[in-house]
Parts: sequence; C-alpha cells; structure tokens
Amino acid sequence: MSALQDIPTTAGPLSAYVARPDGPVRGGLVLIHEVWGLVSHTRDVADRFAREGYFVVAPDLLADQGITEETTAGIAEALFGPDEAARNEAQPKLRALLAPLRSPQFGALTTERVRACFTVLHDDAAVAGRVGITGFCFGGTYSFSLAVHEPRLLACVPFYGHADFSREELSRITAPVLAFYGEEDEGLIAGLPALETAMSEAGVDFTAVRYPGAGHAFFNDSNRFAYRAGPARDAWARTLDFLARYVA
Repeated sequence: MSALQDIPTTAGPLSAYVARPDGPVRGGLVLIHEVWGLVSHTRDVADRFAREGYFVVAPDLLADQGITEETTAGIAEALFGPDEAARNEAQPKLRALLAPLRSPQFGALTTERVRACFTVLHDDAAVAGRVGITGFCFGGTYSFSLAVHEPRLLACVPFYGHADFSREELSRITAPVLAFYGEEDEGLIAGLPALETAMSEAGVDFTAVRYPGAGHAFFNDSNRFAYRAGPARDAWARTLDFLARYVA
C-alpha cells in the first residue's frame, strides 16, 4: 500500500511517499531522492523495497525549494545526453535550481527532516526499531548525514553521495555503510581513496563498490543516458543482501 502522507517535523509537516509491504514488515527504510526531487523513479524504487518487505518513507525534501518533477523535467537527460548544446543549456538551469541548497540553514533543516522520517519508522510497532537508509546523489549525501547524526541507524546505503565530514564527525557513525560509485563519476572517484582512509581511521565499517563503465546516476532506469543495467542489478542485489543482514 503506497500513498502520500505528511510526516511531522519541528519545521512543520513534510510530504512523503510512504510504501508499506502487503505482508510482514522486515524493517524500515528511509529513501532519499536525487536532486530532481520526489519524482516517479523514486516512488517506483520505494515500491520495489516495499515488495521486499520494507516499510519505506521517501520524503519530498525539495518541493519547498521549487524543485519538483515539473520544474526539473528534461534537465537530467540533457545533462547526461550526447547533445553538447543541450548540456550547455541545461547547466545554468541546474545551477539556478540548486543555489538555495548550498546554505548551511538548508543543510541543517534537511538533516532534521530526514531524522524525523527515521523517527516515524523507528517508533512504528511493526518496524520495532529496525531502520536503515538509502539514497541517490543528493539522497546519498543525506544518507551519510543521517549516519553521522543518528546512532540508532542500523544500515546506510548511499549511492554516489558526498561525505564531506571531518574525521571526528565520521567517528560518530555506528551503522555499517555500503556505498556505490560509477568509476566514470570522476569527482567522487577522485576523492574516494581519501574517504576510505578517513572512514578506516574513524573506525567505520565502510565498503565502497566501484563499477567500471558506469557514471553518476547509473541506477536511475528513467535516464536512458545514465542508466547501466548490469551495475544497477548488482547494486540492487547487494543492497537487499546488506539490508537483510543488518536490518531485517
């Protein structure tokens, strides 16, 4: 059963796509969308996890910033596509959309909203405190953030997210982390060795999986230019195994 639902937060109600399994609940999962907002692809992924037995809360963290399925339509495909003119036209549109997201106030508010979603799941009787998080791009970044800020989290699965935290902040992570990257995602791959070292020194159980021939957003099967079927299937299987081990 899936529906939009308001999640209570300290900043007021937050709209979220909530997907419950038809059968027994294996655990709870916060699912954070890409930078394009709570689009149909994210809702579809939430339903996939629900079919695997997870109670999923996928919040809409960007609608109040003007980032919706309508305002971002076509930008992702243009950025990943082969048409250079289309890419050049899309880049300033993306920069304008993302400008408000760079403020510390937005980061603090978003982290608090994600924690509110975690709490809803954690306190659900059927979930019984068994909660993980996963997310893509923007959502991968805030998956790392919840791991830093929420010691009750049991598993963290970021897809191509940033983890721009100090060594002291990383040492607060108690959940095991399984992170996915495409080897052609040059910015993240360049910084990955340093992140692996920092995670190790902070005592975090951190596993990074790299996929040759894949780039950013390789899991998004709604983007014909970015999607890579093989890596996406493998990452999905690894994610389910990881959640079964640490959450279910």
